[in-house]
Parts: sequence; structure tokens; C-alpha cells
Amino acid sequence: MLDALVDPVRRQIVGELYAARQDLACGTIDLPVSKSTATHHFHVLREAGLIRQYYVGTSRMNALRRDEIDEVFPGLLDALVARHGRE
Repeated sequence: MLDALVDPVRRQIVGELYAARQDLACGTIDLPVSKSTATHHFHVLREAGLIRQYYVGTSRMNALRRDEIDEVFPGLLDALVARHGRE
């Protein structure tokens, strides 16, 4: 899980999902990478257990697994988002 958060693009995705407090479609998160690279980053986050993905029509939605992460790593998301905001 922590290995997935090393990359700044993945930290940006987690930060935006955290700030939105709702599920977001992949295309609504403005990333500085190509679509195929963004797909890779979402895959890494999903495999690490940080996000859950599901479809609504043709949109792939992303949900931050906030409760599960906070249970295992209390304060991790808060610290990550606070740090990301200062970068």
C-alpha cells in the first residue's frame, strides 16, 4: 500500500478522492499524464487496496477505501493529504 503512494500522480488521485468525499469518474480527475498512464496508476491504487472501482453506465467510478485504510493505518490519509497540499 505504501509503495503505491510513492508516486506523485497516485498521491494526487488519492488526494482528489479524499477532498471530493464522493466517488469520482476517472475522467473527472485532471492528471498530467496520458490516458493509458492514468489507467496504470488507477490499477496500481486498486491492486494496493487504496481504491475500489465500479461502473456506472460507461463511466468507471473510483471510491477511496477511507474507512478500511483508517482502520489499519489511522491518520495515514490525513497526513498524506496534508503533505500533498504543501508540495
